[in-house]
Amino acid sequence: MAKRNKGSETIEYGSTNVFADLGYADAEERQTKLHLAYAIYQIVSERGLTQTSAANILRINQPKVSALLNYKLEGFSVERLMTLLTALDRDVDIVIRKKPRTRGAGKISVLAA
Repeated sequence: MAKRNKGSETIEYGSTNVFADLGYADAEERQTKLHLAYAIYQIVSERGLTQTSAANILRINQPKVSALLNYKLEGFSVERLMTLLTALDRDVDIVIRKKPRTRGAGKISVLAA
């Protein structure tokens, strides 16, 4: 995170991953889960589904749909979220490529099209 002084205040700029900024060891996984859950939320909202109807489509119970739509993702793996997306008639593509030399480590990203 970059810091900049502005008068007597210090402004600290975050990265693109709030979980990394907060120091979570599993920041990449949390960010990935959040992006997948957001995609599910958008689809459910666009279709105007109730939590009960979404539960029927996703084959999970309504309380789990509620947790998912409220981003309480502790009980959801990345794989499970991808499976839920396919139940909502979405394709999930995983692309593996070499990282740029300019970046120190590989990363995981989600792009919802």
